[in-house]
Amino acid sequence: MKYLVVFEKAGKNYSAYIPDVPGCVATGKTPEETKERIKEALAFHLEGLEEDGQQKPNPIATADYVAV
Repeated sequence: MKYLVVFEKAGKNYSAYIPDVPGCVATGKTPEETKERIKEALAFHLEGLEEDGQQKPNPIATADYVAV
């Protein structure tokens, strides 16, 4: 499954979150580090849901750009 990940510049660091997986967040000093950490966070989060007998959330979020 592929989940949408939102990356943001946060001061001197970067942050990431997954809209379809509440509470799944990560931070890093670089975009690359943040991407690796959000992958790890997602895997850990989904593993925890499975252990608790809960279903994985369906990836339904989408993204696009608009110009003004």
